[in-house]
Amino acid sequence: MEPAPGHRLDDASLQRGARNFVNYCLGCHSARFMRYNRLTDLGLTEDQIRDNLILGDAKIGDVMTTAMRPADARVWFGAPPPDLSVIARVRGADWLYNYFLGYYRDPGSATGWNNLVFPNVGMPHVLWELSGTNRLATAEFADHEAAAAAAIANKSLALVEPIPGGKYAVRTIANETPGSMTPVEYRAFVGDLVNYLEYMGEPIRNKRISLGIIVLMFLGVLFFFAYWLKREYWKDVH
Repeated sequence: MEPAPGHRLDDASLQRGARNFVNYCLGCHSARFMRYNRLTDLGLTEDQIRDNLILGDAKIGDVMTTAMRPADARVWFGAPPPDLSVIARVRGADWLYNYFLGYYRDPGSATGWNNLVFPNVGMPHVLWELSGTNRLATAEFADHEAAAAAAIANKSLALVEPIPGGKYAVRTIANETPGSMTPVEYRAFVGDLVNYLEYMGEPIRNKRISLGIIVLMFLGVLFFFAYWLKREYWKDVH
């Protein structure tokens, strides 16, 4: 998998990710452990949140819920879309990043889409207008070492799996029709979205890390004085 770009201290990226989440994810997925007013931690004012991120009649202190009814979701998708509050803590940022990059056309699936990271996924590719459409590309190799080398040389998402005859196949995706974004722009878009999903999983993370560094520095200074005091107590014994 491609490594996800990490921008946990980039408030501008997190703000763009919140916008992407509201515009493309919140229609089906909820984030019932995340309140709108928590976005003020990212440098947004409550007025900016009301004007740009609250699309319905929700209040600034409400949690991010979807208008889709679970009964309708079961009919349309077979199961209600999962809540995304802590999805990044469950799946990991790299998994989510490559999941959004791994969609390709599959006429045999119910939605017309499939995914290299999540085979037979029930979720359609809601970002296809941005990314364009991709097709599945498969190459066969005689042994696992050659297939793994080809996957690494691809320098992007690739799946190595055994096939009949003792051979191995490397499955990648290739662009079929361009979208409204270039591949670089789409990766930046997905990177911002994944950054925000990771933030939602633990909004206090940045403060926790900075506080932890301060505590460790304090303990380091305290260790010096504690060691000096120990030497003073024990100098007559030694």
